[in-house]
Amino acid sequence: MIGEAGVADVDEVALAYRAAGDPDRPPMVLLHGLGDAAADWDGVLPALARRHRVFALDLRGHGLSSQPGRYSFELMRDDVAGFLAALGIEKCVLVGHSMGGTVAILLAQTAPELLDRLVLEDVTAPRPGALPRPPLDPPEEPTPFDFAAVNAIRAQINEPDPAWWEGLAGITVPTLIVGGSNSPIPHELLTDTVELMPDARLVTLDAGHHVHKDRPAEFVAAVDAFLGSADQPDTL
Repeated sequence: MIGEAGVADVDEVALAYRAAGDPDRPPMVLLHGLGDAAADWDGVLPALARRHRVFALDLRGHGLSSQPGRYSFELMRDDVAGFLAALGIEKCVLVGHSMGGTVAILLAQTAPELLDRLVLEDVTAPRPGALPRPPLDPPEEPTPFDFAAVNAIRAQINEPDPAWWEGLAGITVPTLIVGGSNSPIPHELLTDTVELMPDARLVTLDAGHHVHKDRPAEFVAAVDAFLGSADQPDTL
């Protein structure tokens, strides 16, 4: 396991996390995608922790966090806000992949004062009609996460609140979107997002949906450049 393990209690939900890097460095919080966990960031966590105090969070229903049986982007957004409060983090760089990126967008819309910068990996706010996601049958074998989260989140992607997409225009937090050129996420969704947001830029890497796993060094370099890093990591 990479990093120090911890648990934060937020409204009766235990949120497990890993922390790495000097506690005196500026905080960065990593939010994983649907069905993943904090360990999904292991390939880039050490490099990101060279300049930040990094917290990789297990969102509710995932990893070692509680499985309360209730799942939505809004609940996860509120969990993240509660997590920051529990750890005394007043402002952070928030990095979100896929589902975690949508959670990050909603937090940027409702509590922008908590964010210093925003990094979205191959994701934007769900756009009505853009990504049909019908429900899935539960697998025969148990999953390492609460499968109830899958169809709850897919339902919100399938029929999202239109305010989420419309609200992109109100996000003033400086934002980097890192897309994968071989991802199933339509590239025009990302380019449209950049056009809507007042202070956003798009970097596209030769990768699939999991950009940070397909191209870890390039992903870290893009994030470091966006954050104004003076020295890029040589290796992971």
